[in-house]
Amino acid sequence: MKLSAYKVLTFGCYGTLIDWESGILAALAGWRVRSAVVGADRDILEAFGRHEAAEQSANPAMLYPEILARVAVHIGDDYGIAIGPADAKKFGQSLADWPAFADSADALRVLKQHFKLVILSNVDRHSFAAGNGKLGVDFDAIYTAQDIGFYKPDRRNFVYLLERLAGLRYAKTDILHVAQSKFHDHVPAKAIGLTTAWIDRPHPAGGQGATRQTTIEPDARFESLAELVNTHRRELNQGIGL
Repeated sequence: MKLSAYKVLTFGCYGTLIDWESGILAALAGWRVRSAVVGADRDILEAFGRHEAAEQSANPAMLYPEILARVAVHIGDDYGIAIGPADAKKFGQSLADWPAFADSADALRVLKQHFKLVILSNVDRHSFAAGNGKLGVDFDAIYTAQDIGFYKPDRRNFVYLLERLAGLRYAKTDILHVAQSKFHDHVPAKAIGLTTAWIDRPHPAGGQGATRQTTIEPDARFESLAELVNTHRRELNQGIGL
């Protein structure tokens, strides 16, 4: 696969561009300390992944902050230590504080010179706007679960993406979907024939992290967005004989 063969890069945002695992743990830290929760970071994140998937499937029209609030309550129930409505709501609103990965803004600024950049995110428009400033670029299009009415991994998100980009005169073969989560992104993207690049970011807490696991194989793998940029740069340099 040659990156330079594509015209549009579409991105899953949280986990790929925004460090949601650090954000999740930071947002739950106060509750864990106050309640003396006994549990490893990896267990908290894996519980998050289970409950997020279930809530998104059951409540596709619910805005993401409300999904997060419900997930927080479920995590508390797992540990037998209640998370009250105020703390649950605070967790739901914590997206604005979730940090970007260190390489995201610089990598996106470089990629913007060569590709159209599009977001396909499981959050709502307001929540994405709160984090967008950390990414350092103006995306050419932003499609959210709020716009679509379903959460990934529902493949209707990717049908929506392809329909909108077809309206901008981009074919499926022009598009490379770039994402960290195999469960949310690679499985449905490949099911409708998109080529995908996996940003295989490590999980500092260990374990499977905040996403469900699957055995799907993406078309390319990079350990960071910076590595993807460097690979593309080498392709361009080889193309001009350098």
